[in-house]
Order: sequence, then structure tokens, then C-alpha cells
Amino acid sequence: MVLTPSQMVPLGTALPLPLLTAELASGGARQVSGSPDLQQALASGSLAGRPLLVLFICAHCPFVKHIEAEISRLQRDLPEVQLIAISSNSILSHPQDGPEGLQAQASAHGWTFPYLFDAGQRLAQGFTAACTPDPFLYRWDAAAGCHQLAYRGQLDASRPGNDLPCDGADIRAAMAALLEGRPGPREQRPSIGCNIKWRAGEEPEWAR
Repeated sequence: MVLTPSQMVPLGTALPLPLLTAELASGGARQVSGSPDLQQALASGSLAGRPLLVLFICAHCPFVKHIEAEISRLQRDLPEVQLIAISSNSILSHPQDGPEGLQAQASAHGWTFPYLFDAGQRLAQGFTAACTPDPFLYRWDAAAGCHQLAYRGQLDASRPGNDLPCDGADIRAAMAALLEGRPGPREQRPSIGCNIKWRAGEEPEWAR
């Protein structure tokens, strides 16, 4: 495990919709559990207008296991926000993060949102995801006609072993602001966790 912070992509960055659509269409990424069918939802435009929370997670990471219950609570408490989970870890080094492991994880925690297996690792590269967990919260910008990044950072200050409550305080504050039409938090602290497990020699430059 290499302890890694998120890259803190610039706020206002557009959701990489063409990449997401192309990877689902080509099979470079595939949905292994949950609904709606994300490929169909993106094609129909049914997610336009809804906030999106994209979570780069996996099945084995202790930092993800630490927040699994809070992810379940976010799903329950904020139905207005569409959650999407993506696992991009190489299954050559971490086979437990393959489709079956992700399906088992989702089933164990009652996750019904789309969970994608990013076999080609191009989604992680396109989002500039660096660690697990790595959250990206997008607001819908009607004028621009696209989702734009409103928050990127930690769910809360809790980490495995630090005894702080895992309550999603930071991400919940960002979601509340978004849903109420207010600006997001001015201070956004990076998420931190295990590095994404890139295939040998295929790490993006910023991950080296």
C-alpha cells in the first residue's frame, strides 16, 4: 500500500462524459452491478439536471472498507444525488478487485447504484483519480449543458485507526450546498487512501 492523496482537479472541470460513454460502449469499462443501466442513462440524457457523485473505490482497500457504511448512508439519505462507483485497480496484482469481488461488496452493503469495473484504467486516467477512495461531486450547469466539478476531496476527517467519526461531514456539506444552490465549501481537503493499482508501466505521468 502506498498512501496517496487525491490530485484535487480544478473545480469547474467538466465531467468526462465522452470518455465515460465511449468506455462503456467499447467494453473498456463495464457495469457489474446496480441501476440504472448507466450506458443507457447517459445516452438518453436522463442524468441531466441531477448532481452526480463519482466514487473511485475498490473491494480490498482498508480506507474504502472504513467508509463502506457511510457510502450506504449517503445512498439512503440523498436520493437526489446519483452515485456512481468505479474500480480501476489492476486485477493482475489485486484479483479481489475484479467484477466478482465488486459484486460481492455491493451486495453485502446494499449498494444499488451503478458500479463500474474500469478494466482499461482509462476512466481513472480521464478523471485523474489517484487513490481509493477518491470522490468527485458534479453539479449540473444548465447554461453549459454539462456536469461540472463542484467538490473533490475527503468524505470526512476519519481514517482507519484515528477514532474520528466516519460521518461524511465534508461531502455532506458539499452536497447540501449543491442541492440548495449555494457555492461549495471554500476549503476542500484532499482525500487520502491506497494508491490506484496501475498495471506495470502504464501509470499516468502524474501518478509516477
